[in-house]
Amino acid sequence: MIDSTDKKILNLLQKDCKTSIKEIASKLSLTTTPIYERIKKMERDHIISKYVAIINKKSAGKNITAFCNVSLKEHSKEFIHQFEKQIIDITEIIECYHVAGIYDYMLKVVVNDMDAYHYFIYNKLSAIENIGNVRSSFVMNELKESTLIQFD
Repeated sequence: MIDSTDKKILNLLQKDCKTSIKEIASKLSLTTTPIYERIKKMERDHIISKYVAIINKKSAGKNITAFCNVSLKEHSKEFIHQFEKQIIDITEIIECYHVAGIYDYMLKVVVNDMDAYHYFIYNKLSAIENIGNVRSSFVMNELKESTLIQFD
């Protein structure tokens, strides 16, 4: 169970995962040992799943972000599993959600330019069997992007 101290630790780590145990302890008026033990326990319990560096897409030359809504033709367990297995290995897809509604999946795709997006659609996504329909929406301006799950 996550208590109020764990929530404070998680909020600090999400804002900057390089915050030292000493800095966290100081901000929470605790010693380093209990902070270290709490973090290790949250890692073991998979409350903290990983630490990452978030890269500025434009600096990496990734100028196009698109959301692809995908409908499958067949919805048997076998076809769903096959689609999900194939989609995982496509590097342009940075997020994939199985959704309820008009479409079956929502993909977040990041590529260099429209030529790269065209290549992705025609050579990677369309190579997957059982796709019935794909609708793309392109990001014109990113207003908010966050990985922060706020604990109150």
